[in-house]
Amino acid sequence: MKRCWLPALLMLAILIAPVRDVPAQTPGGKPGPMEPLAIHTSDGKSHAFQVEIARTPEEQARGLMFRESLAADAGMLFLYTREEWQAMWMKNTLIPLDMLFIREDGRIFRVHERAVPGSLDTISSRGRVLAVLELRGGTAARLGIKAGDRVEHAAFAP
Repeated sequence: MKRCWLPALLMLAILIAPVRDVPAQTPGGKPGPMEPLAIHTSDGKSHAFQVEIARTPEEQARGLMFRESLAADAGMLFLYTREEWQAMWMKNTLIPLDMLFIREDGRIFRVHERAVPGSLDTISSRGRVLAVLELRGGTAARLGIKAGDRVEHAAFAP
């Protein structure tokens, strides 16, 4: 009986091929276009940031993966089409992040501080939000940012 190795070789190629669940991004990927955003805290202070916007599912899946650093006044704003429960994770993320879950009116609903790099644990909004703002880990504590504070950006109702 003659054996054909082609099916076995194809199966082996499939098994050892790299699996990608997000679009490829090179390590140390560069940020895209930046937009201004401000956070107004309950103590009357205003903190200015420049943020990259993640609107598409591909941009949102990639997020800040593979970035080796994030400036103190930079971040990424994940914008969704309507208020819904959101869940984030830190897969392939190299730096700790603070996650601010924001309602449609621009109010911060929840703050998750210092998410662990590389963790696959789910970080839930614990309620309906329109956006998630990721900042360098420790920023919320350093600036006194809390739930109830207001985010000013064109995406939110004034």
